[in-house]
Amino acid sequence: MPNTLPILTPAFINDTLINNRIILAPMSRASAEDDGTPTQNMMTYYESFAKGGYGLLITEGTYTDANYAQSYANQPGMVTERHKLGWQNVTQAVKKTNGKIILQIFHAGALSQHVTQSYAPSAVKPAGTMLEGYGHKQGAYDIPKTLDLNDIQAIKQGFVQAAQLAEEAGFDGVEIHCANGYLLDQFLTDYSNERDDQYGGPLQNRIRLTCEIIREIKQRTGYAFIIGVRLSQSKANNLDYFWPNGVTDAHAIFTSVADAGVHYIHLASDMKGYTYHSRTKDKINLTAYARDVTGLPVLANGGLHDIELANAVIDKKQADFIAVGKSAMVNPDLPQKIQAGKPISEFTFDVFKYGVSIEGQLKWQSENETRRGRPEKS
Repeated sequence: MPNTLPILTPAFINDTLINNRIILAPMSRASAEDDGTPTQNMMTYYESFAKGGYGLLITEGTYTDANYAQSYANQPGMVTERHKLGWQNVTQAVKKTNGKIILQIFHAGALSQHVTQSYAPSAVKPAGTMLEGYGHKQGAYDIPKTLDLNDIQAIKQGFVQAAQLAEEAGFDGVEIHCANGYLLDQFLTDYSNERDDQYGGPLQNRIRLTCEIIREIKQRTGYAFIIGVRLSQSKANNLDYFWPNGVTDAHAIFTSVADAGVHYIHLASDMKGYTYHSRTKDKINLTAYARDVTGLPVLANGGLHDIELANAVIDKKQADFIAVGKSAMVNPDLPQKIQAGKPISEFTFDVFKYGVSIEGQLKWQSENETRRGRPEKS
């Protein structure tokens, strides 16, 4: 394929030139050490995507405090000096290949499958059940305790400190996770936020904490340091949720985070795909709308390993970048394959035969390679 495909053209986020529009989406791999420190396997894993030509890598969600933020066992953190040094090994490996990498910073809130007692905007029991394959806790979610204003300030400082550590570790920026039903999205969502203070009630109050985090990170980090935000309609525990007031809600959310100073918006549609959750209930395209009302680069997500669809999204200016998740696991060299016109390996959930970790995938890959290498039985 010619290199003039829309997804293979360069573009900027803030002042950083991204060599193409194909971004590694954040994917939870539960592969850190028990204390949250990134491992050698994680370094090799992220390095493989940089070598494979992805324009930008976004890491898995990384917890921001040692008390209540962690979602599952072996999730990486960015809280301690040891965490920072572990991530520094990752960024150095990525930079050796001229890659660019952003740390996604995250607080689980009520959806934690790890902490003894979860905390959230309000004491509302989350719908659904815990994600299989992550952590030791399974089944129904616990009822969280309500965060007080001192707790909220501590959470804010956790995000800010994680961003500062990320900059020290060599990351090009951070992505603030306000999506998929986790803590900041719990503040944003009407049914999980019953507060009557400055963080509850009207939508502008419910997005307030995310905006305060954006502003404080911007004050504490360098001009070139990228600050993005991940938003979504759907939740990990509520796949069919849409913003109740459609484009009215979208306008308030997008303009609020833009005014706070983010450099890009990542609209996650990974649960049911781009064509389903990048739209409001009345079918207004949200990625295109975010571009129009903010002027910011927008990352689209959800099934965009479909190259025809991905090119159309960029060509029609519905988004500026496409973030690829599950398909990337079996195509760490996806941009190079597209450039060369080579076939793309099809993702299969059999990848998780031995669990969701990087080690589990390596075992599955080794088993498949051994099987393919066996002579045919006569």
